[in-house]
Order: sequence, then C-alpha cells, then structure tokens
Amino acid sequence: MWSRLLQLRLDRLIRRGTLIVMLPGQGAMRFGSGVPEVRVRVVDADLPRKLLLNPELALGEAYADGGLAVDHDDIYGLLALLMENQPDYRMIGNPRLDRVLHSTQQRMQQYNPANRSRSNVAHHYDLSNAFFGLFLDNDMQYSCAYFPAPDTTLDAAQAAKKAHIAGKLLLEPGMRVLDIGCGWGGLSLSLARDHGVHVTGITLSANQHRLASERAAKAGLSDRVDIRLADYRSVEGQFDRVVSVGMFEHVGVPQYDTFFRVVRERLVEDGVAMIHTIGRAAPPASTGPWIRKYIFPGGYVPALSEAMSALERHDLWPTDIEVWRLHYAMTLRHWRQRFEANLDTVRAMYDDRFCRMWRYYLVASELSFRLGRQVVFQIQLARQQEAVPLTRDYLYSRSDAGTATTRQRLRQTG
Repeated sequence: MWSRLLQLRLDRLIRRGTLIVMLPGQGAMRFGSGVPEVRVRVVDADLPRKLLLNPELALGEAYADGGLAVDHDDIYGLLALLMENQPDYRMIGNPRLDRVLHSTQQRMQQYNPANRSRSNVAHHYDLSNAFFGLFLDNDMQYSCAYFPAPDTTLDAAQAAKKAHIAGKLLLEPGMRVLDIGCGWGGLSLSLARDHGVHVTGITLSANQHRLASERAAKAGLSDRVDIRLADYRSVEGQFDRVVSVGMFEHVGVPQYDTFFRVVRERLVEDGVAMIHTIGRAAPPASTGPWIRKYIFPGGYVPALSEAMSALERHDLWPTDIEVWRLHYAMTLRHWRQRFEANLDTVRAMYDDRFCRMWRYYLVASELSFRLGRQVVFQIQLARQQEAVPLTRDYLYSRSDAGTATTRQRLRQTG
C-alpha cells in the first residue's frame, strides 16, 4: 500500500526532469520526463511509509544510513530535481498536516534558554576544530562570504565580507565592540587589528573559545581582544558597536524580544549595531526536522517580518537592510568542494555515515539558497536616527568615508 501511495504522490510531484525509482522486488518506475534524469534505488523496504509520513526526515536519514542509494552518489542531482519541481520538497507528504504540525511545534522547538543554547551549540560547533579547518577558509569564517565577482576565491570573499561589515559599523580607533557569537575569532581579530578597536567576543562553544583565545594571543592582540565563554544575555556594560554574524539563527523566535532588548541596552546612545543572519524571503515557517535533529537543534531561519516585529518593540532604528541572495550558495559550494576533497580525512575522523550526513547537509543548504527562498539579511541598527550617514555612499567610496567628520557633515545637512 505504501509503495503505491508513494508512486501516486511522485507521479503528481515530478513534472520537470525524470526520476527513476527502483523499489525492492519491483521494476524501475519512471516519473516525469526529460532532463535531468536521476536514478535511485530504495534499499529500506519501509522507506515508502517513512517518506509519506515525514518526508524530509526520512529522506535525509535514508541517504545517510544507506537506505536510499543514488546512482553515482548524486545527492545534489536528486535534491535539485525535487526542489525544481517543488521548492519545499518536504511537501512530498501531507502539506496541510505539515503546516499544522510546524505551527504547533515552532515555539517548543525554538525555546532556547541559556542551558539549552549551550547544549545546542555544543552539538554542532564542538565538533573538532580540525574538522572545520578542512573546509573553511584560512580565517575559519563559518558564515556567508561576500563575492564581488563570481571568480573571487573563498579566502578573498570572506575578507570582503569582514570589510563590508566593518564599513557598516563605522569604526573609529579606540571604540569598544561587542561581537555576539564570535566563532573562532576571525572577525574580532580583524576588527581589532585593522581598525584599532577593542573587541569583546562571546561564544558558547568551548572549542571556539579556546582557539579564538589562542589566536588572539598568537597575534599579539590579547590586550584588545577579550574572548569570553558566555551567553549574550549575561553580558554587562555598554559598547560603541555591537555586531553579530551567523548567530541570530540560533536565537529562536521566542527570544527575539530578549535579543533586541540586549542589543539596545548594550549600545551607547549614539552606537551602531549590525546583525548578519540567514533569512527566508518567504512567510514564517519552521525548521525542517532533519536539520533540527542532526545539524542545528534549536536553530531557525527567520522571515524578515519576524525579526522586524520584535525589533519594532525595542526603540531601535533600522538604518539599513541589505539582502544577499546567491552569496551563500557560492560559499556553500566552496565548502562542499573542500569537504569532498578531504573526504578520506573526514572518514578517518568519524565514519562513512557522518560523511554522508554532512554531504547531505552541505548540498541541501546550498540548494536552499540557489533554488529555494533562503537569503542573508544584514540589518544595521542604531538608537539614534542620525547615528549613520544618510546614504550608502560611505560603504563604496575609496576615501575614508564613514568617519566622524563625514557623519558630522551629514547631520548638519540632514
């Protein structure tokens, strides 16, 4: 029965390209027509039932566990085919039921008090630093890079990202900067070294804290970079600038009010903040069950409406909102290529299932930006309307725009 129901569902779903499915004890079934053509073999006889009841979780688990074999191991081709036919390929199941369940579970899944946040971070980020070093750039930037040109190298694109963020922060020597979710310290170190500021970086990952502190000492920046193992809700004092890159995705909607309240309280009166986060160019939804279970427990990609709704309650000016579209798809392709090039090393560190799980994660993430509705939002914030220039010219001028002199002139003419 389950096999027959899956056939009916796939027959309605696949309209572009061809999916050929081999079920146990049955011949090949062809769905759709034309190219691309992807061929899969169902090894787990119970997979049709699992796919219909919880499609995204079942598909990821079946690939990682070997219950689904894809010809030439072309998981990229399979996921691309499914997403081309329906961007939210989770809807192989029951769309109405999925929406009801996602809405009901959202607040429970995203409730992230400090103790749960620490546990969620450890699940992902406390994998060995050596593992992340196999596929990230030399500065260990685990967030979207910025590609001025398609052929920009990963290292150059990550440097461009940091420079772009620094420009939006309008830094001046001696400023105090809070880096919420500092990762392995790359941005904190760059801001201190290149702009003469004092940075307090916070992370919940013990591995990141240890390596970031070591990097600061090795660079001779320990007097200007203070890396702390701390939750953003526990930080005290005020800062001229607050920056957060790739951390807001781990806050969870129930904590958005707390997050923006903390940002406002940590900023001095004429301070500026910049929040860089993955977002969805679509209405609010929920985190997919496979990503939530295996990769980012407690994580959530917000719609802009969700972030802005909370922001509006905390007396902060949204002074600039920028949307990056394919930059993360390009970043993830670089990571995936580097991951594949080091596959034997990863397998020796962990096992083959881990390799398949992470390949699935990197591929699905890239396609969510390339074919789905995921983007990156950069939201610049201030307590005062006139804290930043009136135009974006300061970001793209070769001169030292964005200085105090520039801001003073714009305030006088504004």
